[in-house]
Amino acid sequence: MKKEEQKKKIKLITKILVILIVVALIAGIVISVKYINGIELMQLSPQSHSQMMGYLIKTKNNKIIAIDGGTIDDTTNFINEVNNIGGKIDYWFITHPHKDHAGVFNEIIANHPEIEIGKVYYTANDIEWYKEYDEVRSFETENFYTSINSEKLKDKVEEVTLNQKIKIDNVECEILGIKNPEITENPINNSSMILKMNVNDKSIIFLGDAGAESGQKLLNTQKEKLKADILQMAHHGQAGVNEDVYQAIEPKICLWPTPDWLWNNDLGGGYNTAPYKTIETRSWIEKLNVKQNIIAKDGDITIKVW
Repeated sequence: MKKEEQKKKIKLITKILVILIVVALIAGIVISVKYINGIELMQLSPQSHSQMMGYLIKTKNNKIIAIDGGTIDDTTNFINEVNNIGGKIDYWFITHPHKDHAGVFNEIIANHPEIEIGKVYYTANDIEWYKEYDEVRSFETENFYTSINSEKLKDKVEEVTLNQKIKIDNVECEILGIKNPEITENPINNSSMILKMNVNDKSIIFLGDAGAESGQKLLNTQKEKLKADILQMAHHGQAGVNEDVYQAIEPKICLWPTPDWLWNNDLGGGYNTAPYKTIETRSWIEKLNVKQNIIAKDGDITIKVW
């Protein structure tokens, strides 16, 4: 009798083990497929004292998406990283014309014919608008318009429209914010492109340099689309959108295009002695229990999203 019971127990244990192995194999296949269908997202680091913003994304089938790029001083590092992952930019999104975002773009268009570019997406007001509302920095917009009107980009440039959807390999993009000519406070930043990317069941939002006013407009018009797993902090993590925008997004990972001095709000007088608002923004993110902060001051960092 005991032998029969032992045989039954062995059979039962064997069945359980077989079931567990099958479940594990299926789970492993699902995870592998999902991983293969993911992307690699690199946040670039500043190569000078200036703040900057630049991202490179490698899709499932090795398409390369660039978002901004940084200042002219960041060009060499940008090109090196592009060459490391394929040597061509298939899609380039420029959030706004400020030199700490579009400087690399302008330099590559002017002086680096070896870098092949497939498509450029942008949003911008006309030059006269910038001259009227931000004359001091309107030359940056003029430089940008020179670039997008260059022979190198003939038939490759497209101005995005609100809620436009763009499919790039395994990445689904949606434009949640474009130029805002009616917002004349902090005008160039408040006309930043706001871009959402969906990869499998993960989502990423890039806010560019959106300010409080365009952030409020975003809440008023796109609130139901704002939940995201990964978020690029507006305006380098200081004096960008207000806390309620971050609360609506509720990110798990934050991307900070932020140099060390701005991260610590320190221009030489010590921690939090400069006039910037990074420390306040950091406190907002801490309250949201964000799992990971990826900060440009720490170098070029790549994460896998799948």
